[in-house]
Amino acid sequence: MKYYFYLARCSDESFYAGYTKNIEEREKTHNAGKGAKYTASRRPVKIIYWEKFETQKEAMQREIEIKKWTRTKKEKLIQKK
Repeated sequence: MKYYFYLARCSDESFYAGYTKNIEEREKTHNAGKGAKYTASRRPVKIIYWEKFETQKEAMQREIEIKKWTRTKKEKLIQKK
């Protein structure tokens, strides 16, 4: 099974980082207000960047790493895709 690290852009232009097995379903979940407390009040949410990993652990580690980054660094990552 594949896992994804993703960055979503919220309605207030902030970013949300997470991981999932299914990008499309995760975006729907966020937009239904059930994805995370952070995104529930910042809908609509659009997943704009993702990376694929073989294991959940790898995806989670990437999430932890990128959550520590500045907004500028995240924007540069998104632009590279």
